[in-house]
Amino acid sequence: MSKPHCRTAVLISGSGSNLQSFIDKTAQGEIDLDLSVVFSNKPDAYGLARAETAGIATECLDHRNYADREAFDRAVAGVLDAYQPDLIVLAGFMRILSPWFVQHYEGKILNIHPALLPAYPGLDTHQRVLDAGEEWHGSTVHFVTEELDGGPRILQGRLAVNSAETADELCARVQTVEHQIYPEAAHWFARGRLEFRDGVARFDGGLLDEPVVSNYF
Repeated sequence: MSKPHCRTAVLISGSGSNLQSFIDKTAQGEIDLDLSVVFSNKPDAYGLARAETAGIATECLDHRNYADREAFDRAVAGVLDAYQPDLIVLAGFMRILSPWFVQHYEGKILNIHPALLPAYPGLDTHQRVLDAGEEWHGSTVHFVTEELDGGPRILQGRLAVNSAETADELCARVQTVEHQIYPEAAHWFARGRLEFRDGVARFDGGLLDEPVVSNYF
């Protein structure tokens, strides 16, 4: 594989399990990313230790030190722009992004949501899916726009729900799926197969009206 050219910033707030999947798959040559920096809004986030172990630069700003969301986001961008990121991966970054930030990095931000969007945006998706008796659950990689969890969908990992499992058990299975589909979608972006243009996602040159769906068992 050629030298990775897609400078990638990964934003986290916690343990960084999705980050670890990016680290592992990059090290194994499965994805073509240059993991340039890991940023956290929480100085005690374990994901920062994961990054340091992997030799990736880390940065941290505590959002509590800023007057409002946009002030913090402008400060974050000031840090990230020094790394000239081609792609920003939100990997458990527990902040709602300001419109300014989304516009500043338009078409470059990916997020993953633990549900089959547009179903179940927001929080507590696993329990909500169980309570509703859904047959299928999973996770969705999407471009970030100013609409929360509403950007163009790229890739979904889908699995059958076991009605006897707990929300924690279902969450663990969904996370396993996330660790496969999120790096894959980022790899598509890095290779130029995936792009966001004129408000829509395009994949291999065609309009991506519906996400690519992978089933897991």
